[in-house]
Amino acid sequence: LVICGKQAIDDDANQTGQMLAALAGWPQATFASKLTLSDGKASVMREIDGGLETLSIQLPAVVTTDLRLNEPRYATLPNIMKAK
Repeated sequence: LVICGKQAIDDDANQTGQMLAALAGWPQATFASKLTLSDGKASVMREIDGGLETLSIQLPAVVTTDLRLNEPRYATLPNIMKAK
């Protein structure tokens, strides 16, 4: 499983993961907001205009992410001060 972001330094076009999947000959899923792995398959939920869509793809695969896939951990002020 290869997980890619959707943004590059110059664009928000989600191209890198799609090109990688095409060159590798692997299935792909884009804009994933939830990802579940089981039995050699990936279940990917993504937001579309009409609601949510769930895809199931065989591994190995390339998945590009949406901002909702992970909640980042933000450093607290005491931990920032400790790191200095």
